[in-house]
Amino acid sequence: MALSRSAACHRVRLPRRATLAEERMEVVVDVDLRKLRYFVAVAEELNFRRAAESLHVAHQVLSRQISALEGELKARLFLRDKRGTELTPAGAQLLTDARPLLANADALRRRVGRVARGADRFTVGFVPGLVVSAAIRVLASRHPSLTVDVVRTGPHDQTDVVHDGRVDVSFVRLPVDQRGLHLRPLFTEPRAVVLPVGHRLAGATSVGIADLADEHLVQDPDSVPQWRDTAAERRTGRRSAAPAVRTVEEELDQVAAGAGVLVLPLSVAGFHTRRDLTSVPVYDIGPSHVCLAWDASRRSPLVHEFAAIAEEHHRARQAT
Repeated sequence: MALSRSAACHRVRLPRRATLAEERMEVVVDVDLRKLRYFVAVAEELNFRRAAESLHVAHQVLSRQISALEGELKARLFLRDKRGTELTPAGAQLLTDARPLLANADALRRRVGRVARGADRFTVGFVPGLVVSAAIRVLASRHPSLTVDVVRTGPHDQTDVVHDGRVDVSFVRLPVDQRGLHLRPLFTEPRAVVLPVGHRLAGATSVGIADLADEHLVQDPDSVPQWRDTAAERRTGRRSAAPAVRTVEEELDQVAAGAGVLVLPLSVAGFHTRRDLTSVPVYDIGPSHVCLAWDASRRSPLVHEFAAIAEEHHRARQAT
């Protein structure tokens, strides 16, 4: 018997099979975030006792939670024997996926908390070397009931604090990943090279990038493209592998030890004054650009008001 048109249509509309990415996401969404935090602690320590101490839970509780997680995921996550603890391939994959998931959960919690607090608190991020107090004072004077906090950032997390909700706005130095951000340019400033006090260029009033071509740069060469394109060690392929550093202070320690030189915005070099180091302006290198950054999805009047205040303040400073 022939099928009707409606029956035929119903017959071919089979349920769509979930993609692998969707199946993985469904599994992750169903997992208790607390168990994921416990798992990450063990995966980073590769020691259940130390992980339990860092989490302030009993060793037995942690072991039960990991066993429960393995049961939920139907996968063994750790191999444990007399030699110690190590991740299985499934555990390594879960660690890769769990870290950004937990970071996003923390960011969500902070953003929701910020909205729940209402408009009685405003947080400003800033990188060292920048003076942001004047703009903050203006905002506070306009809104006497507003509590304004500040958060110090660094070159590696200056936009992270915006994305994860720790700050409402942040003073940042370019270059940054601009995805998801709104940037308002504020000002530029020259840059200087930081040298050991006994360096051959330490007494100069200024230097050119050509004077630094034979030097080793302790920072990422891409942050100073003018040096990168002229450096002798880049041409010869003899650039040595630099130790991993995350802070300006660590880079300055390398310079003081004679490992190389460091190019910084002039105000940052002045902020980190040390008796064993000196700084010299570089006259033919691009300036450092400072912007105010905030989440592009924000529509807060306070954010836009503070941006206007900061812009006006720096415009007035440059005019004097």
